[in-house]
Amino acid sequence: MLNPENFKSEIFFLNSDSFESAALSVFDYQYHHNIVYKQFCDHLGVRQEKINKIQDIPFLPIEFFKTQKVVSEQWNEQKIFKSSGTSGQNRSQHFVKDIAFYHRIALTIFENLYGSLSNLQILALLPSYQQQGDSSLISMVDFFMSQSIQKSHYLLENPESLIETIQDEPDTKKLVIGVSYAFLDILESSDIPALENLTIMETGGMKGRRKEMIRNELHDLLKAGFHVNEIHSEYGMTELTSQAYGSNGYFQLPSWCKAVIRDINDPLIPIGNDKTGGLNIIDLANIHSCSFIETKDLAKTHANGTFEVLGRFDNSDIRGCNLLVN
Repeated sequence: MLNPENFKSEIFFLNSDSFESAALSVFDYQYHHNIVYKQFCDHLGVRQEKINKIQDIPFLPIEFFKTQKVVSEQWNEQKIFKSSGTSGQNRSQHFVKDIAFYHRIALTIFENLYGSLSNLQILALLPSYQQQGDSSLISMVDFFMSQSIQKSHYLLENPESLIETIQDEPDTKKLVIGVSYAFLDILESSDIPALENLTIMETGGMKGRRKEMIRNELHDLLKAGFHVNEIHSEYGMTELTSQAYGSNGYFQLPSWCKAVIRDINDPLIPIGNDKTGGLNIIDLANIHSCSFIETKDLAKTHANGTFEVLGRFDNSDIRGCNLLVN
């Protein structure tokens, strides 16, 4: 049986050849030690001993995180992340056993794609996340700021604050990470000066403040407003431990994760690349929770391992993770 503490070290060395074996071992472990996931599998009539390939593994709908404590084994949590939501909504909860592991995962993913954080100034425009608290995104950004020697901080929700900050020390590389509606609010009220060494990263979500729009339209507005050639995106969920990053709408997951597309009408049937369906994510870093998550996003995978998020299922809660309709 898999030892989760040992696995947390091994996960960083997984590759395409070892991924399926590791995923099957995690499934076996979580089936036996995650009460909610086991009951879900049993309800579907899934026999654990018959699971021999990834395509057979059941994915737990994220709705369970709103009403159940989804954990593998029993332990005292160090942190509880909660999803964003409007008043009266049930918020998903992710019980975190090891916050240092969560931060190590986030740091590894980011630095593998963007390089060291040490000399990068992190500027965050995340007002709604700050207001609600208990956000995994805020925890990640706080940790990123702590790894930089630059003057990283949260931006006030006004153009003057942003303009003053990005113009200060123009030779310093800057990452502005923010929610989509806040970027648009600033661009509508002020002209942003052109600046070298600036990366704009949207985390998606209009949070009910604006009408959802096609991602390409959003990115065109942000590119023009901030005078940059491309817009970067972060895809993360309260229910997961890992994040995906991308530009031009194509997301890339780390080696211990995989995006799997399911049939829209039958969630138990996986479908291939270049076809639109429901997005399932395998996140083996979710070892203390559930690594097999059925999201409410519509998506499409590609042969090169990237995926696109195309929208949301009807009647889904508005969430803050790239909920743009495409």
